[in-house]
Amino acid sequence: MSDTHPVNEAGKALQPQHLTHSLLVTGTERLSLLGKHADVLMRTYICGELDESQVSERGLKKLVNAHILYQPDETRGFILRPQCSDLIASMVADEHRRHINADVADKLETMRMRVQNYRDAQRCGDTIKAESELQHLTNQVHDLAGQFGEAIDSLWHRLNSNFGFVSSLADKIRENDRAQKQIKRLLDGLNLIDFAELIELGEGNVHLRKLLVSQLQRQLSGHHTSLLEVQVRLAQLMLRFREQQARSVLIANMAGFLREHPGFVVGSYTDRSTVPDLFNQAKPIVPAAALSLDSHSAQQCAAEIARSLPMPERQQDSADGERAQVASGADSSEVEARQQALKTDVETFMLEVVDTGRASSALDYLEAKGFPWDAEVWLFQVLSEYQGLQHEQRALFRLQRSEAAASRYNDLYIISDLELSFVQAA
Repeated sequence: MSDTHPVNEAGKALQPQHLTHSLLVTGTERLSLLGKHADVLMRTYICGELDESQVSERGLKKLVNAHILYQPDETRGFILRPQCSDLIASMVADEHRRHINADVADKLETMRMRVQNYRDAQRCGDTIKAESELQHLTNQVHDLAGQFGEAIDSLWHRLNSNFGFVSSLADKIRENDRAQKQIKRLLDGLNLIDFAELIELGEGNVHLRKLLVSQLQRQLSGHHTSLLEVQVRLAQLMLRFREQQARSVLIANMAGFLREHPGFVVGSYTDRSTVPDLFNQAKPIVPAAALSLDSHSAQQCAAEIARSLPMPERQQDSADGERAQVASGADSSEVEARQQALKTDVETFMLEVVDTGRASSALDYLEAKGFPWDAEVWLFQVLSEYQGLQHEQRALFRLQRSEAAASRYNDLYIISDLELSFVQAA
């Protein structure tokens, strides 16, 4: 048992390398086959069917065995397989035959399976399988983001080709509707990607979190931005086309009018006293005027304008200033009187606490006495008077605040009441 175990382990380690080498050799041969018969394959792509006279029987057999060509039935010749046709359409940006597979749900399910296989391989200590699964998962993620990019590039290409060169408004509306539906499908596909789920899948693993969250989110954010720019471009093209169509309709109607009235001659509208509303669209121009101080005549004009300005009434202004100072002094005296009255009421409250020897609420005292002070102003004055006492005098009182936090997210505390009590000296 102990002698055969390392052999089996070595055999397991060599198996993926053998498969990789076989895949490398087969892929290289078939890519070389594509390059060797590039002209024939492109003619088949354009014509829709292979001209068997352009290729040998041996070459045809190789193309069929390489899954590049096939014969649907006996009544037809050899044609390209859909995968090869889509590859050529994607490379040459042929939007008439280009197909974008955006089956996001299936790709997400495959990604979940790859993540589970990767974690199982790590749990079992199979490093080679774990690296292989991680590589496959990386390819899946890049394919998912790349297919969205391909679809957006296809949409941009159609906007700059088919969408911009149509003959009628109906064709333009149909192209616009088709583009809007494709944008909706792409947005629906992007909405299927739940990053909360991807964060859970990549939890505890740096490689998975970077691959499934950081890289994918950055790429998809770029795709969202591109789709927004596509929608803006659609609106601009549609508006521009409507403007062009309006001009075309005007020219077409004018041409029809001239055909019905061949002797029509355009009159000189500048010589008319009444210009038709169709041509009278310009607003009147208000000329800008400025004084040129370098000109003697302009200096004289400026002097006359300055002399015509009314003189300021200085006496009236001085009288108004004196009245404002008097009013300000009266207001200041009134404020000082109210401040002194408030201070006296607070001192009375503190003396009453000393006389009774019982704790007293500041707001209850304010309500009992019926003072005209605002509650917030009253509490602020009580707190100020207490803090303004000397240290020995302040030690004779105990001030308790009834306060609460403004909210659970704010450290600000709001005082709702103050309770003042007198402490007997020892």
